[in-house]
Order: sequence, then structure tokens, then C-alpha cells
Amino acid sequence: MLNDDPLTQRTTRPLRVYQQMPRFQRVKVSVLGRYMLADRREFPCQVLEMSPGDAVMIAPVAGQVGERVIAYLDSLGRVEGEIIELIDGGFKASLSASPRKRDKLAAQLTWLANKDLLGLPEDRRHERVVPDNRHSTVVLDDGRRYNCKIIDISLSGAAVELAVRPTIGTPCTLGRMRAKIVRHFQDGVGVEFTSAQEMINVVQQNLRVN
Repeated sequence: MLNDDPLTQRTTRPLRVYQQMPRFQRVKVSVLGRYMLADRREFPCQVLEMSPGDAVMIAPVAGQVGERVIAYLDSLGRVEGEIIELIDGGFKASLSASPRKRDKLAAQLTWLANKDLLGLPEDRRHERVVPDNRHSTVVLDDGRRYNCKIIDISLSGAAVELAVRPTIGTPCTLGRMRAKIVRHFQDGVGVEFTSAQEMINVVQQNLRVN
């Protein structure tokens, strides 16, 4: 016999979805965008918290638990998923994505969460992107070598996840790019390339480690 009580349906469905989802830690963000419900109606929205697996959105029309939703978010692009819980003024949604998409989204969220610590919004001279190959190495002038992960890069610099914090101004090599340490933040460092590259695909190629 089907349960026709909407309150029971609303509280049991999200638990089932959460059990099937990988666990991700949300970060606080403020990202504007638009979303489309299953009936193709579109509305503006604001994301307050997000992880590679779910998001908390302020939305004028919440939709229904279990309803498919597609969103186009500033700085993050297209994401899609399912509404798993209704909240005051919006909803929580699980996100459907391939492992590669989740990895890219994690890097984008890391950037958004750390951009104030990096102090880069006003300093950006070139657009920053997340490279396809995020794994690289940082080599200091004294020969010490550290594995790292690229958060994002531009023609003039990069933000990298790094276990150590070399002194600001320290020369280094990121992949095959000569650079220097210019900033510290919670999970890594910001580097500035010695000479800016003309094309971003050249930068990405040089970051690859054979």
C-alpha cells in the first residue's frame, strides 16, 4: 500500500538519497546563477554552501523533493542533480557528475573558498582556469621536490595545493615553468611565473610531468 502522507514522503526520501551519495564537505560560497525545474521553468538562485556532491540554494520556487534540477552558476558552469530537501527559502540538491567533473568542481570550490586569502581578485591580470592535468611538482632552487596539485592557473601565475610553505620570494619551478612564491594560503601557495606565456594551452602542456 502506497503512503499518501506528504510529510512522511518528504522525510524518508532524502535519507535514501544521502545514503547513496559519497560524503563531501561543503564550503560556504556566494554564487549567483539560474536553475531550471523539471517543467522547464527557470528562476534566479544563489548558492550558499556547496560541495562536489551537493548544494544549498536560495530559490524563489523550491520544486519538489525528488525533482530533477539543472543550474547554470557563475564561475562554476552547468551542474545538475536532484532536490533532496526543502529548506526555508530554497532547497538542497544532490549533484550528479562524473569523477572527472567532481574533481574539477572541487578545484573550483577550493578557489572560491580561498580567493580572499589568496588576495587575487584585484590582482588578476589574466583569466584563471582549472587545467585538465592538475598533478605536478614544485622544485625549489636547492633541489627539494614536492608533489602538488594545481588549483587554477593563468598566463601569469598559479595557485597550488602544497604541503610546505617556502618563504615568499623563493624561486622555484612548477612543472617546467620558472616561477617564484608570492603568496601563502591555508592549503598551499600562489606562484608567479617568471615570464608570462602567450597561450594558456602552452602553460598546461608545460605543467605536465613526464
